Amino acid sequence: MKRVMHILNYFAVLTIMVACSQPTKVEAPEPCRSVAGPTQELAAIDTLMWRQPDSAFAMLQEFASSAAADSLDEFNGHYCQVLISELLFKNDYGQSNREELLEAVSYFDSLIIADERSESEQDRNAFLDARAHYINGVGYAEKDSVVEACGEYLCALRTMESHYPENELVGTKARFMVLTYNRLVDLFSDQYMPESVIICSKQALHYDAIEPLSPTNRANVLYRIGTHYDMLKEADSAAFYYEAAMKAMTGRNSLVYRDLISSMAYHEYSIHHDTMNSLDSLKRMATLSVGERERLIRFLTIGAIYHDMGQYDSAKVYLEPVLENSPDKAEIAAGFLRDIAISEADTLKTEQYARLLVKDASKEVESQARVSKLNDIFQQHLQWEQERADAERQGKVRVQRNRMIVATGILAVLAALTAWLLYRRKMKAEREAHRLEKASMSGRLKKSNQEVRELKDQIKRQEEVNAKPQQAESFTDEPICRLIMERVHEGQFKAQMDCKLYKDAALSKEQVTALRDAADRHFNLFTVRLAKAYPNLTKNDLDYCCLYLLGLSDADISALMQRAYTTVNDRGRKMKSIFGAEEPLSVTLRGFAEESTSN
Repeated sequence: MKRVMHILNYFAVLTIMVACSQPTKVEAPEPCRSVAGPTQELAAIDTLMWRQPDSAFAMLQEFASSAAADSLDEFNGHYCQVLISELLFKNDYGQSNREELLEAVSYFDSLIIADERSESEQDRNAFLDARAHYINGVGYAEKDSVVEACGEYLCALRTMESHYPENELVGTKARFMVLTYNRLVDLFSDQYMPESVIICSKQALHYDAIEPLSPTNRANVLYRIGTHYDMLKEADSAAFYYEAAMKAMTGRNSLVYRDLISSMAYHEYSIHHDTMNSLDSLKRMATLSVGERERLIRFLTIGAIYHDMGQYDSAKVYLEPVLENSPDKAEIAAGFLRDIAISEADTLKTEQYARLLVKDASKEVESQARVSKLNDIFQQHLQWEQERADAERQGKVRVQRNRMIVATGILAVLAALTAWLLYRRKMKAEREAHRLEKASMSGRLKKSNQEVRELKDQIKRQEEVNAKPQQAESFTDEPICRLIMERVHEGQFKAQMDCKLYKDAALSKEQVTALRDAADRHFNLFTVRLAKAYPNLTKNDLDYCCLYLLGLSDADISALMQRAYTTVNDRGRKMKSIFGAEEPLSVTLRGFAEESTSN
């Protein structure tokens, strides 16, 4: 059966013909039956798509007109439809194969239900299923079905997290995670849901660090986190992310850079009331605007500042063009202009602006209902992630407990064997001593006594050796250090999670003391020298330094010490200031610790 798909672009009508025998109803394959893998042509198009979507789109058009497209099996027919949807989106075309894509979603869903195929097939099918849900979400978004789009993006994330451990979410899979979280960020940002935006943005940053999406993506995500912290009135956090975004910026001739400068200017005005500098920056960005829409956004911010300052004539100069020419920002401008009209006792304009605001009242009710639904499904997703993390952690705890039971049993056996050997050695020595004492009665007393003393000294030295604890060869080999690293490896601690969720991994006071003792033994009184060199360090700071010495992250320390992530992060930055170093704390402290070994 041949399927004809018409794609309307800006200049011509492009027809892609894909032949694939697909039944109208998708039935789940038998659990243990293998399905055909991708054809070489489709696999090559897929690989190229992640690097050069325009070239991949051209290859897909060429493939559609070839004989190979006429004989696609069921798997490759659905696979081809997913590729078509992805390449349409990546090349800025609308999704025109909607019905075929929905069939592909159902098909790939059926492949991963009770999947008992080989690991390579499970890996392939799960990734394709997640991609199908993701691009289905894009299709819903194009139709303004925001709630459905959000559900599909979250389904894609759950599919990935259910089928792949964290250490396998690398390469193309990590890029896919970044793309999915970025789509959620766009969606939640449009609905003014700052908390959700921040959570998804931080996850996008996590996977972007594993596999960078683009040179500008990191700066853009950091900037968006800053703007949404501003919306939550968390000024310090907003400033931190604005600064991080500026450092990550790769160029200054971009919309993201101009947005960042504008947001920082308004932030400075809001916090420090630096009116003139803020207005200068905003007006400069307005002159550099590319297009009328960007210029009106800058005007709205400038008008808001003038409104706040009570300079109403200047405010109207900037707000009235926004009201007249920017439908998506007109409501905000109308609100400011109504305030001005009220203060000027202009009844006619007050009523005019009030009517504009009333028109959007029903939209506001609809928006609130939509936000409520979005918040519900996102909270359900977060709860799913938390329950899954708890289950994984409990499983690891059980495994660790079993290992500890086995290890304890082995140690007990070894201890008993060692005690038995020492007892036998002691009895043998005592018998030998008794023999020597008897020999002394036959004229060899002096010599025998000397032998007895030497033998007793030997026994005493042996007992002292057996009783004396052995120092590990290196700091990281110390038992307390190995214990900490095992907890970090098992916990996979995340910065956005409440540290109280990791209370099972918390270190006791005795364990923290043991860590300090180990650092002092291996690095020539490390904490004593550190406290003397930097008197501003507190006792807690010294404990943190020992953890940084192990190379731990702020998220790890937050969980182990049961302190909020922001508290640990802030203290880390203050300690950097105390040390006068820009490099990571683990590098600074390792250098300080090894000074004793090099001197």
